[in-house]
Amino acid sequence: MKRHGARRLSGALLAFTAVSGLLLTGCSGDGSGAKAATDSGYGHDRRGDGSAALPAPDGPRGTDERREGEQESRDVAPDHVSTFALDVDTASYGYARRTLAEGRLPDPSTVRPEEFVNSFRQDYERPHGDGFTVTVDGARTRQEDWSLVRVGLATRAAEPSGERPPAALTFVIDISGSMAEPGRLDLAQESLGVMTDRLRDDDSVAVVTFSDEAETVLPMTRLGGNRGRIRDAVDRLEPTYSTDLGAGVEAGYETAVEGLREGATNRVVLVSDALANTGETDADAILERIARSRREHGITLFGVGVGSDYGDALMERLADRGDGHTVYVSDAEEAREVFCEQLPRNIGLTARDAKAQVAFDAETVAEFRLVGYDNRRVADEDFRDDRVDGGEVGPGHTVTALYAVRTRPGAEGHLATATVRWLDPDSRAPHEETGDLETDALEDSVWRADPGLAVTATAAYFADALRTSDDRYGTLPGAPGLGELGERAEVLADRTEDRAVRDLTEAIRTADRLY
Repeated sequence: MKRHGARRLSGALLAFTAVSGLLLTGCSGDGSGAKAATDSGYGHDRRGDGSAALPAPDGPRGTDERREGEQESRDVAPDHVSTFALDVDTASYGYARRTLAEGRLPDPSTVRPEEFVNSFRQDYERPHGDGFTVTVDGARTRQEDWSLVRVGLATRAAEPSGERPPAALTFVIDISGSMAEPGRLDLAQESLGVMTDRLRDDDSVAVVTFSDEAETVLPMTRLGGNRGRIRDAVDRLEPTYSTDLGAGVEAGYETAVEGLREGATNRVVLVSDALANTGETDADAILERIARSRREHGITLFGVGVGSDYGDALMERLADRGDGHTVYVSDAEEAREVFCEQLPRNIGLTARDAKAQVAFDAETVAEFRLVGYDNRRVADEDFRDDRVDGGEVGPGHTVTALYAVRTRPGAEGHLATATVRWLDPDSRAPHEETGDLETDALEDSVWRADPGLAVTATAAYFADALRTSDDRYGTLPGAPGLGELGERAEVLADRTEDRAVRDLTEAIRTADRLY
């Protein structure tokens, strides 16, 4: 057993509450000539006229030379462009549901609309290989001249387990004292054992634990012929003292590098409630200690948040800067989905440093705002600068961005072009794909539009309502009250026969009762 000293970040421990045992519970054993448009995106500095400024350029300008894979584009005015890094996180929505179920309204600062929107299945057309397809559609709201425009990106379907590359997974698990409570560490151990049965013989697993210090209790070990050894290591885990997340993350990456496998997907899976209350709590400082592991070896971070009290901001920052994403689990069913379905199915990557850029036509668009993605904005000139970090996306994912768009009265014709750019996960060669939207393709009503678009609008309106107490955020056009929104959601749940939409309906109704 390799013991890692609790290396002090700024000379102090990171104290965290215990990880909930629900995290890994019970996997099944079964296998512009016109006026300039303005981006009034939430969170940006407001100008005197009530609109909002685009993010200021903060990086080197991209090259003007067109490279292989780049798409031809229309000439557009700079203030008609919106650029962001892709994000497949869903933790904010999961945590909001957990908070509402406990009879509390979520803190507006923890509500990220893009994570609400991306929590729902979309039926976008999928590509046959790596990369993305681009779907752009929209519908008019009941507020005059305002529409909601959806940009949908999809990767190829997840391959059957036998067709994906092998995986090298390093689990970094909090074993602080509260994990001794029944139904926590014991269920986590049981679930890790079952997940071990679901992985392939050529996959590898390592286990690092952290409390007041970090230990590698199992170095990177092939599953084939070693499942008994892996189960024994998991079964021996015992709760101890306080937590030092920094030491845990650092030890996890050290272990991942030591067990690095060429041609495999190398990933660190962090299990924590991320509640730092002493010492170094800054995600950038923690990640700087493992920067080389991330940059040179391409090891991505998958964060799993748990607990009724949850350090949302820290976990999100760790995942964003760690080239990964986060989920939140609040019950046994969600834990099974994450650890027994999502993780084994979506181990690989289909795109690195993926960014999206939407160019609105000045002749038809007077104003627009991107809903959410406040922490993922990218300077427009950095879209084709591949040194600027984007998002990592795996197979089986969809990414949705929603825009509120005010069209010019009576305007007809081209409305927007959406472009996604990504790097091949192996060769790092850049590629692009585009999609367009015309004004005559806008549906007459959000609520009579494609069910996927209607669900997207419902999720965005819900997030919007949960942030109304924070003056930093505006209100989406055509927003119904929570009572009406709950009724709309119920109709959609019947229409789609989707359990997730039914759960959304219940969350909206709960919020309506609490306001």
